[in-house]
Amino acid sequence: MTKIKLCGLRRACDIEYANTLMPDYTGFIFAKNSKRYVEPQKAAMLRKQLKKGIIPVGVFADEKIENIMDFFNRRIIEVVQLHGNEDEEYIQKLQERVQCTIIKAFYIKSRADIIKANHSSADYVLLDSGGGSGECFDWSVLEAIKRPYFLAGGLSASNVKTAIESLHPYAVDASSSLETDGYKDIEKMTAFVQAVRESEA
Repeated sequence: MTKIKLCGLRRACDIEYANTLMPDYTGFIFAKNSKRYVEPQKAAMLRKQLKKGIIPVGVFADEKIENIMDFFNRRIIEVVQLHGNEDEEYIQKLQERVQCTIIKAFYIKSRADIIKANHSSADYVLLDSGGGSGECFDWSVLEAIKRPYFLAGGLSASNVKTAIESLHPYAVDASSSLETDGYKDIEKMTAFVQAVRESEA
């Protein structure tokens, strides 16, 4: 069964939507340059409202390891997702200090980016088109991927079933396609989750 990650949750109603749909993962974005940034204190409150069984992921970009440790120790997050310029040394230091699953994001422009993802020491890699563009990258380069991955970038209810049936990712991740006027839309979220689950029927 392909895992589902709904990212960029930042309101109480977003959590309610997630609790209804029961994805495998939800994402809180702590990169301050993102329009979906959520304050740590608010994220802590939202985390308490999240149903058991849904794994909260913290999305960071070039964050100090000490700060990530604080989020983890306060149980705001259970998984760390890195979206900046974190190198292997950074990932290994984080692994030593935080005993949790680490996802490293790669922006895919060519087959060379897939090769880099293959060699990452992170537990999982997330393959994205980059920058929340809402567009897909060239999926043909995925023939070179040698490990389980989260597929992101331009996924929506209209194309996620095709993606799953042709690419077989470990998980699919969506954010901007689940929104209307910049906020999560329960109808779009529901359609996305249903499309994923129908692909497994």
